[in-house]
Amino acid sequence: MIITFYGGVREVTGSMHLFSANHDHILLDCGMFQGRRRESDMKNRVFPIDPAMVTNMILSHAHIDHSGRIPLLTEGGFKGRIITTRTTVDACEYLLLDAGHIQESDAAYLNYKTLRGHLYKLHQSNKKSISNREKGEIAKLLKKERHELNIETIHSLMEDYRLEIVEPLYTQVEANRSLSFFDGYPYKEPVTIGKGMTATFYDAGHILGSAMCLIRFRENGRRCTVCYTGDIGRFDRPILKDPTMDFPEEHRNIDLLIMESTYGGRHHETVDDLKERLKKVVTETIEGGGSVVIPAFAYGRTQDVVYVLHELYEAGEVPRVPVYVDSPLATKLTKVFGEHPEVYDRETHKAFLEKGLNPFSFNELRYTESVEDSMEIMKDPRPHIVISSSGMCEAGRILHHLRWKIHNPKNTVLIVGYMAEHTLGRRIVDLGWDYEQSGRRGPAPEVKILGKTYPLNARVVKLSGFSAHADQSEMTRFLKESNLSVKRIAVVHGEESQSLQFAEHLRDHGFNATAPRRGEVMKLYED
Repeated sequence: MIITFYGGVREVTGSMHLFSANHDHILLDCGMFQGRRRESDMKNRVFPIDPAMVTNMILSHAHIDHSGRIPLLTEGGFKGRIITTRTTVDACEYLLLDAGHIQESDAAYLNYKTLRGHLYKLHQSNKKSISNREKGEIAKLLKKERHELNIETIHSLMEDYRLEIVEPLYTQVEANRSLSFFDGYPYKEPVTIGKGMTATFYDAGHILGSAMCLIRFRENGRRCTVCYTGDIGRFDRPILKDPTMDFPEEHRNIDLLIMESTYGGRHHETVDDLKERLKKVVTETIEGGGSVVIPAFAYGRTQDVVYVLHELYEAGEVPRVPVYVDSPLATKLTKVFGEHPEVYDRETHKAFLEKGLNPFSFNELRYTESVEDSMEIMKDPRPHIVISSSGMCEAGRILHHLRWKIHNPKNTVLIVGYMAEHTLGRRIVDLGWDYEQSGRRGPAPEVKILGKTYPLNARVVKLSGFSAHADQSEMTRFLKESNLSVKRIAVVHGEESQSLQFAEHLRDHGFNATAPRRGEVMKLYED
C-alpha cells in the first residue's frame, strides 16, 4: 500500500493525494491551486495522474482548494464515484458551478484585454495616442452591454488576428456534469470504496459537512487503517460541533494519519476574545464615519461572521448600521446552512433555534443579488458593513468594494480568514501590518486591483479567531485527547515553514511525523 502526494504538501492549496492498495486507486481530494495566476493556471491544467485509473474519490469538504479540479477529473475519463457527506454534496452544487463561471469569466476578460490592446495599437498606427472616440467604438464592438462581453465577436476577431485565445480551465456545463458523480453519506456509516476497503466519515468541525475520512482495508494478510483529516476545525466555535474526539474501538488504531498543518506553527486568539474584538473594530470604524469591508469565503466564514454580528446586534453592543452580504454564492450557500440544522452545536440551538430565530437573518442584514445592488453599496458613503467573496481577494465582488474603499483611512479592511501566499489578500495583510507597525508614517503602500494601483490608506485588522482551521495547540489537543492511537503522521496542507515546524513539534511530543514533498511516495509498510 502506498500514498502519493500530488498537491497540498508544503503548500496550502491544491490538495490531492492518491491512495493505492489491492489494485484500487483512491483519490483523496481534488483541489484547485490558488495564488499567482500564471503559476496556478499551469499547475491546475496539468493533471498529475490519468483520471481513468482512479477507482473512486473521497472528498473531505467543499472548499475549492479541496474540490476545485473535480470537473477535470470527471471530464478526463474517471468512471468511479465521488464519495463525501450529504451536506458537502449540497454545497458543491453551488460551489463548483460558481467555479466554472469564474473560469469562464476570467478567460473571457483576459481575451477581451488582449484583443482590446491589439485593436488600440492598430488604431494608433503612427499617432501618439488613441482618441476616446476610437476607444468607445472598440468598446461598443467588444461589448453587448456595459457589463457584458461579446464573447463570439471577441473569439472571431482573435482568430482573424491570430491571437492566442485563453480557454477556461473548465466550463459551467462541465462543472454541472461532474455533479452526477457525487454520492452523499452520513457520518459514521462505513461505505465500500474498493476491494475489501471501506471509508467512514467523522465530523471534522471545519465547515458544514467537513469530514475526517477513516479508510480500513486488508492487503497481503494485513489489516490497516489510514485516516485523512482533511481540514480540522477549532474547538468551541459558533454554529458547528467540535472535531470528533471519540472513535469506536475498531477505528482507534491508525497506521497512518494524513494531517493538515495550515496553522501548524501559529496560535489563534481565543474564541471568547473574538466577539469583543469584532465589537471594538466595528464600533470604532462606524463611529469614525467609516465602513467595514470583510473579504470572506462564501461557505463557512461568511456565515460565521453573520452569526457573531447577529449576536452583537441582538445584544445592542454595536451601532445598528446596514450589513450586506454581497455575494450571490454566499446567499445560496447560506440556504445550505438553513437546510442542515442537525449539524449545529448545542449553543446555536439554544441561542437562536429554540427562540424561533434564524441565526443568519436579522433586520439590518441584506443579501444582495444583482450587480446594480452591489454597485450601489460600493458607492454608498454612509457607514455600513459589507461581507463579500472571494475570501483571498483573488476574484469576485470583493475586488470592487476594495477599490472603492481601500484609499479612505476612515474605512477598515477586516481580515477573518487565511490568505495564501501570492494572493491579493496576503499582500493587503502584509503591507497593512508593516504600515501600522511604522506608525503609518510616510506615503501609504500601494496595491494593484483589477490592473489599477490604489493607496492602502484603510486600516487593516486581522481577527484570527474566525479561522476555521485548528492552530498548533488545537491540533495537538486532537492528537493527545482523542482516543486514537497513531503510529505515523504525514503532515500536509500548510506552507512549507508551517508544515516543517508542525512536524518538528509533533516529533518533540513523541509522534513519528514527517512533511512529504509534492510527488513523494510513502509506503505504509515494507513488504
